[in-house]
Amino acid sequence: MSGGGEQFGFHTEVTVRWSDMDAFQHVNHARMVTLLEEARIPWLFAEGRPTRDLREGAVIADLHVRYRAQVRHDDGPLDVLMWTEQVRAVDFTIGYEVRPNGAPADSAPAVVASTQIAAFDIETQRLRRLTAEEREFLLQWRRG
Repeated sequence: MSGGGEQFGFHTEVTVRWSDMDAFQHVNHARMVTLLEEARIPWLFAEGRPTRDLREGAVIADLHVRYRAQVRHDDGPLDVLMWTEQVRAVDFTIGYEVRPNGAPADSAPAVVASTQIAAFDIETQRLRRLTAEEREFLLQWRRG
């Protein structure tokens, strides 16, 4: 969680690999989606978090990525800020801001994204309701 003058949310760093680059010397669009996934795993799926059920079943329902500036290998590790945008009965939406390493928290992000994730029962192959524990965890990360 950020503090001080920074924006509220979960901050993590994500390493940019050489293989994430494309022929134009910036992070490939498909690789950015992978980097976003790598950022949210420590937040949502870490041991000891009240998201045990999400580890057992969650699926991506929707994804939006907007590129506002190039991200290059030398910009890493990337600073990724995440928060909960919306929590509904069976799904939730995460917001992301991605900045180059060392960029001020109040600077314009290079990438803005959102991911809608649905709770899923793997055994029945159906959506399920978020548990009270999951909702409580997700709502504490809601941006005001």
